[in-house]
Amino acid sequence: MLLVPIMFSQGKFYELYELDAEIGHKELDWKMTLSGVGKCGQVGTSESGIDEAVQKLLARGVETTSCRNAGYKVGRLEQLETSEQAKSRGSTSVIHRKLVHVLTPSTTSEGNIGHDAVHLLAVQETCNELENNSTTIGFAFVDCAALKVWVGSIDDDASCAALGALLMQVSPKEVIYNARGLSKDTQKALKKYSLTGPAAPLLSPVQPGADFVDPAEVKNFLDLKGYFKGFCSKWDHTFDGANHGVALCALGSLVNHLERLMLDEVLHNGDVLSYEVYRGRLKMDGQTLVNLEIFNNNADGSPSGTLYMYLDNCVTSPGKRLLRNWICHPLKDVEKINHRLDVVDSLVENSDTTLSTAQYLRKLPDLDRLLGRVKASIQSSEALLLPLIGAKILKQRVKVFGLLVKGLRIGLDLLRLLQQEYLTSSLAKVVSLPVLDGDNGLDKFLTQFEAAIDSDFLNFQDHNATDFDAETLSILLELFIEKATVWSQVIYAISCFDVLRSFSITAKFSSGVMCRPVILPLSKPTNFCKETGGPTLNIKGLWHAYALVNSLRATCLAVIMAQLGCYVPGETCVLSLVDIIFTRLGATDPIMTGESTFFIECTETASVLQNATHNSLVLLDELGRGTSTFDGYAIAYAVFRHLVEMVNCRLLFATHYHPLTKEFASHPHVTLQHMACSFKLKSQSSSPTEQELVFLYRLTSGVCPEIYGMQVALMAGIPKTVVEYASSAGQVMKKMNRESFRSCERRANFSTLHEEWFKTLLEISDGGFNNDNDLFDTLFCLWHELNADRSTC
Repeated sequence: MLLVPIMFSQGKFYELYELDAEIGHKELDWKMTLSGVGKCGQVGTSESGIDEAVQKLLARGVETTSCRNAGYKVGRLEQLETSEQAKSRGSTSVIHRKLVHVLTPSTTSEGNIGHDAVHLLAVQETCNELENNSTTIGFAFVDCAALKVWVGSIDDDASCAALGALLMQVSPKEVIYNARGLSKDTQKALKKYSLTGPAAPLLSPVQPGADFVDPAEVKNFLDLKGYFKGFCSKWDHTFDGANHGVALCALGSLVNHLERLMLDEVLHNGDVLSYEVYRGRLKMDGQTLVNLEIFNNNADGSPSGTLYMYLDNCVTSPGKRLLRNWICHPLKDVEKINHRLDVVDSLVENSDTTLSTAQYLRKLPDLDRLLGRVKASIQSSEALLLPLIGAKILKQRVKVFGLLVKGLRIGLDLLRLLQQEYLTSSLAKVVSLPVLDGDNGLDKFLTQFEAAIDSDFLNFQDHNATDFDAETLSILLELFIEKATVWSQVIYAISCFDVLRSFSITAKFSSGVMCRPVILPLSKPTNFCKETGGPTLNIKGLWHAYALVNSLRATCLAVIMAQLGCYVPGETCVLSLVDIIFTRLGATDPIMTGESTFFIECTETASVLQNATHNSLVLLDELGRGTSTFDGYAIAYAVFRHLVEMVNCRLLFATHYHPLTKEFASHPHVTLQHMACSFKLKSQSSSPTEQELVFLYRLTSGVCPEIYGMQVALMAGIPKTVVEYASSAGQVMKKMNRESFRSCERRANFSTLHEEWFKTLLEISDGGFNNDNDLFDTLFCLWHELNADRSTC
């Protein structure tokens, strides 16, 4: 019988229990204190239903907990004796039980926990006094099922863009933090991004005294406890960058939390890995991941209608998790992108390989998690010595090891099939493949373990293990785990193939035309006096692959897909590498943070202006709409001009400020386009004046010829009388501002760039140059740029 106590966030335990039939259904008058957190009575559940019961209790805790703080924690207790043994000590004796471990929504590792990784994240912040509004955040997060811990740090500003990226990438079930040590901006960001998905993470302040402020103290603590022994001598190499101290402190808080939950297998056998939020890849901050609906849609927070859902044709659970990781970190290397595209090409052309490999992939268990559970059982034989518990634990370990060995055999057979299909040569350029054949090959090594399973644990999925089996299994595990790194390499290779196969299915079975993108290197900075290749983005026939949305989002999604190594929705696609994607849309502004739309708009725009480079892709939608018309127009004008003429990046700028289009109509670096629409009769009997506006979702050259606000108002259900009154008022206002409109019309023939040229000519006429050579160079540059202007026009 397994007992499941439930702990509320306030620290009080409520216990339920199912009693043995011979004892009867009566409440036992006894209490138990766990880790000094209070008293509890108990309930039990049948062993066969324990996993389901735990998951329901964990989910119930999240649903009923207010303010997104810690929910239920489920402690798992095991009987140490039978009811008869308890009675032999006296009729009122209580059955001895032992708390094995405590589970939370973020540390569950067994049962039906789904495809997605389950992460517990710890964050710690330090302020940089020398840099304005700059902060450094150290973080550590754990996947208990895979037995992996990642650590790292990020530099951030008031916008908390990097922290947002971390939260969207990791998607933690729970975040532990020291509330007193976090700035207001960081706390707001934690709450903001906790509202983006269908299930918000728990936000749990650390227990008093459980955090660290001294990295040396963390190292001493880990050494003293013997945690992560294989990594204690490599801390300086594990933590990249100069901020490893704050990362170590975050790790200390995480370890303290895991220790309180009695998750010793993670602390003793877990791998510690370095994690970089951007990793030298295409950068997308948290707001961009939200705006583009990469993992969760903005309607209900579910994965429906997202880029991840569109690309996810993966069969295996590790493949699905790797796909998410790739989407978070698109490549920024032409050769690596093309290597992925080469594999996708081969699979698109060879449908038989795509079909035959699916049979192998469907048979694979979650190898990554099985390997984690096998590693967790190393050097933990003391659990097997517990009365009653040991036999059940041993039986479970035999089953897990058997499943892993049999699963790896299927995986090696899949890699051999790819070898026969001549795919391994192209796949080897994407991922390091293990040696399969020969004396040192994995095939021969794995065969020995298959033979041992068949000999000693023939019915491994339901094997009643003995003490002798425990010794045999221990020897096998020790030998098997010697190649843990190689087994991880095999699992990663299979996952990479699963993702690339998923890309090929997307390319082949999409509803519209897809093309292989042509990727050019990062462009060099350009200026008005030197002809160099500027950043390129040329997509013909672009369409949104899975939704009717504006072309702004579709363009960004196409760039992401291209740099993932995936086909792009369109007839042709040529682009030079993008280093950062910035988006400012406004449709997802949170109203619960206590900040106005305009303030959020300015904060995000400031981040764009401070960090964008000439290789960036910037998407700005309706900038300036959060304030007065005149202030909004002025800000939109200044930001647009700065990005076009100073940053010189690829920019998609949507606006309803029509005079702005006149300002830049003749600018050689600006192209004006609009979303096409048409009118149709409401019915065959309708008069020509009764027409309905139809959106065509197609980008068309030129400025929008008309403003259709009144038609949209009617479509939205605003009464006709109100719309007619608004139309009349609009005509009056337009007449009052006629001179301003005329000024804008004249402005269309004189761009902002022409202003700069005109100022230069005035400087020449005033003798503002030291010598004839400077004068000649300047005139040559102007002549060159004017000719370039004519050629583009």
